Amino acid sequence: MELFSSVLQLFSAVLVFLVGLMISIKLAKYFELSEQRSIVIYFWHAIFCLIYANYAIANGGDATQYYLASLSPNINFYFGTDGVGLLTSLFSVGLGLSFFGACLIFNIFGFIGLLAFDGCLRFATWNKSRNTRHLANLIIFLPSVSFWSSGIGKDALSFMATCLALWAVLGLNGRTPLMIFAVMVMLFVRPHIAGMMIIGFTLAYPFDARITMKIRLIFTIIAAIVAASLVPFALEFAGVGEANDVESLNSYIGTRQGDNMEGGGGVDIANMSWPMKLVTYMFRPMIFEVNSLFSLAAAIDNLILLFLFIAGGRMLFRRVRSGLSENRVFMWAYAILAWLVLAMTTANLGIALRQKWMFAPMLIFLLISLIGHRREINRTLYPSAAVNATMSNGRTGGRKSTSGLPTGST
Repeated sequence: MELFSSVLQLFSAVLVFLVGLMISIKLAKYFELSEQRSIVIYFWHAIFCLIYANYAIANGGDATQYYLASLSPNINFYFGTDGVGLLTSLFSVGLGLSFFGACLIFNIFGFIGLLAFDGCLRFATWNKSRNTRHLANLIIFLPSVSFWSSGIGKDALSFMATCLALWAVLGLNGRTPLMIFAVMVMLFVRPHIAGMMIIGFTLAYPFDARITMKIRLIFTIIAAIVAASLVPFALEFAGVGEANDVESLNSYIGTRQGDNMEGGGGVDIANMSWPMKLVTYMFRPMIFEVNSLFSLAAAIDNLILLFLFIAGGRMLFRRVRSGLSENRVFMWAYAILAWLVLAMTTANLGIALRQKWMFAPMLIFLLISLIGHRREINRTLYPSAAVNATMSNGRTGGRKSTSGLPTGST
């Protein structure tokens, strides 16, 4: 397989790249970022798309399998793997895109997620110390964040869904349609994770004080009905639909662990305690486990995440509050549930490196919003509308921003 096999396919790939560039400019304002920053993030993410595409061609993997499957005339629609194959066929067969061109399409999906993630982190740290804001910048440009979300596969879509859900929950009252869209995208690629999002969504509305009691009640009932119908389907899709007792559930977990042991990244987690499984899933490989350039990059990423978890966890135990107006119930409920379930059923570090970004953005936001000293509000740097929306305890006056986020700050 080649990146492209003709001049026409090269031209079409360039067009896809330019479309993504235009999207980056259009979305900058929505996520309260400057156009320059959005373009930088797009180019950064696109570099990893090129790396990912070359890596997939040289070593094989899911991306090449998805592309080859998309060329089949007998492809059918279903959620998960088949759905991604069908989506890819719209670009490979429908638009005649090469493997690289199709990767650039998925690169746009992952970039949208990264842009939303950046907007969320900048909201969490806009009035924090410079070191905290530098840490937020560093997280956005971690290689593992962009690498796994830049090619054909479920990861680009699931990462986009997670980050859009995070952005939506920062202003749930006005972004409910975006939350629904995020859940639908996650349902398309990973229904069982969408079920966890629905559970978090169900818990989020009752605790959002910015929404009237009547609206909270209505949407809680709707979310509960959706969860009651979606969660059983998600469990059936994940293969635990018939696991109706502890023994069968343990059997399923053991089977999943065995399946995920295949490949060089496998580690035996069957006899680990729950805390060790969680640590292994989130923070391995560590620096002392490095055996290649790829594992070195992953270890550096994990070291930064470990520092964030220690610093943020310290503030959490000290009961420090973020001072923001976001609803944190959804983030905690979804992130912890996803972390527990995935850590229990995954034993391959390669899979963990990819899948943890379906919930890690939630945990990162929750923790980074607690660390770092708050600076005095400078109204020349931050619009009063953004300040008023953030300082939800009423200590400042003025009109409210439609987005509730600071604009143009760097």
